[in-house]
Amino acid sequence: MKTTEIRIVVHEYENIGELPEADQVLLQEARRVTSMAYAPYSGFHVGAAVLLGNGTIVTGNNQENSAYPSGLCAERVAMFYANANYPDSEIKSIAISAAKDGILVSETVKPCGGCRQALAETEMRFETPIRIILDGQHSIMVLHGVESLLPLSFSKKYL
Repeated sequence: MKTTEIRIVVHEYENIGELPEADQVLLQEARRVTSMAYAPYSGFHVGAAVLLGNGTIVTGNNQENSAYPSGLCAERVAMFYANANYPDSEIKSIAISAAKDGILVSETVKPCGGCRQALAETEMRFETPIRIILDGQHSIMVLHGVESLLPLSFSKKYL
């Protein structure tokens, strides 16, 4: 038997002011669009902002549906819009924020498995790691590349 250890590096910041300016702008956009989420069932409002290689910022928020599987997460709304409207521009960074009752969630918000796989696919598509900024009241986490969120992910090399 062989044991392999997978190490993940996470940079943790206490507040938005500690982030580089470009990350601050992106995270402010993610926070802003949480208020526009359609979340009448969970009340959990998520916003995502994506920085493209061409400098454009695209936003998205979660869109719930009474038939739960028919809704879509903020991360995928933003990424799919970016990929549909800017198909030749890679995603450089994504910032994700969440609020409940208009208040930023205390724990750092993390993407679901489906969003992690969609991020991985986007990274593979452009062969560029995505900077991932995860927001929370008590800390902000920054990761370099989807491998930090989804080690041992499924990819096209297995097809």
